[in-house]
Amino acid sequence: MFQKNILFKNLGLVIIDEQHKFGVKQRLELAYKGGNDCDILLMSATPIPRTLALTSYGDLDVSFIRDLPPQRRPIRTTVLPDSRRNNAYHFVKKGLSEGRQAYVVYPLVTESEKSDLRAATAMFESLRTMFPDHSVGLLHGRMKSDQRDEVMKRFTIGDVQLLVATTVVEVGVDVPNATVMVVEHAERFGLAQLHQLRGRVGRGPNQSHCWLLHDDEMTEMARARLDALAQSTDGFHIAEQDLLLRGPGEMLGTRQSGLPTLRVANLMRDRNLMEKALRDAQAALQEGIVSKTVLAELNEAWTARFGLASVG
Repeated sequence: MFQKNILFKNLGLVIIDEQHKFGVKQRLELAYKGGNDCDILLMSATPIPRTLALTSYGDLDVSFIRDLPPQRRPIRTTVLPDSRRNNAYHFVKKGLSEGRQAYVVYPLVTESEKSDLRAATAMFESLRTMFPDHSVGLLHGRMKSDQRDEVMKRFTIGDVQLLVATTVVEVGVDVPNATVMVVEHAERFGLAQLHQLRGRVGRGPNQSHCWLLHDDEMTEMARARLDALAQSTDGFHIAEQDLLLRGPGEMLGTRQSGLPTLRVANLMRDRNLMEKALRDAQAALQEGIVSKTVLAELNEAWTARFGLASVG
């Protein structure tokens, strides 16, 4: 879709799901395939900090889906140090014995000499030994697509009860019978990514659980991320915490996180004041107070830079 030679005769609407998976320039390229009149709908369970900040500027109209689908329950999230990981796996065994399914997620595919992180392929063999009475599957991005499809098919129909995986399961996986997730080295994941991973369970009527295992020693930033996830299952609230922790990035640039360029205002603290300033600015435009020279320069600069604000 991003190839330059792919063009549209009359593109009027671009819908970008899992918006956090795309870069700012990628979203802009898609929008420009329809000219300046193309409408854009961005969808995400966890908006990136830059997009959340742009809602304060009024450049994005926002709709919220606050409620869970019928019969679903909020996921219970537990944060545990690695020294207590047996508690999590005891819970996994209990769930499997009751006929449920589970995920175990790792940040790496294979172990490295430069890292002491557990890797999916090595732990796959370990978990097969740990759960001899249950079928264990392995899924990661280096597998061929037909192999991945076969593993997911077996997990979906219940032939595989425990799926050992990397973040390849972050989106697009819907198995209602899966009620337990264990994330190893959770401190190495981003807040939005953890929320997306957690969303692979809790997709049916049964109570689901997510266990976040972390190194006994970790940074304050990592601790704040895990605490935020344990305290809420609301994606918008988590996105706000992500904004506070990582910063909003550039409003008229491509950085999607980082410290803001504002000299005085704080996007969270001064949101009401900024919304009032926005209304005054819109009124000035409608009443013709802004000079034609300024408007002409703004229009000229729109496609070069300011247009980035329209794609979240």
